[in-house]
Amino acid sequence: MKAGRKKQILTQKEAVIMQMLWEHGALFVREMLELYPEPKPHFNTIATTVRILEGKGYVSHEVLGGTHRFFAVADKNEFRTRSLADVIRDYFGNSYKSAVSALAEEEKISVDELKEIIAMIEGKDKK
Repeated sequence: MKAGRKKQILTQKEAVIMQMLWEHGALFVREMLELYPEPKPHFNTIATTVRILEGKGYVSHEVLGGTHRFFAVADKNEFRTRSLADVIRDYFGNSYKSAVSALAEEEKISVDELKEIIAMIEGKDKK
């Protein structure tokens, strides 16, 4: 992402494209169309979405033989961390405890998984 840019939220279509670029590396729009889940959008829809991502500073391109191959500029781990922090701030009053509690209440996380998380945290404390 370009320095000094205000962070922007991804739409669902933009998120699909970013996942493709993070998983597969640089792609042409036609390759993105092949990878896109059903129902597949029109070629021009993907091209427009990629250009929007480029405008947001998340994607860039290289010119090859008169066409463009696009690649992610935004780092997936940095993006994931920032996005999670935004969700925690906006929906859980900036409380990670509240977020985990909500997952437990909705049975989205098991007791065994919580124990694994605690063990990871305790392991970090010992280092």
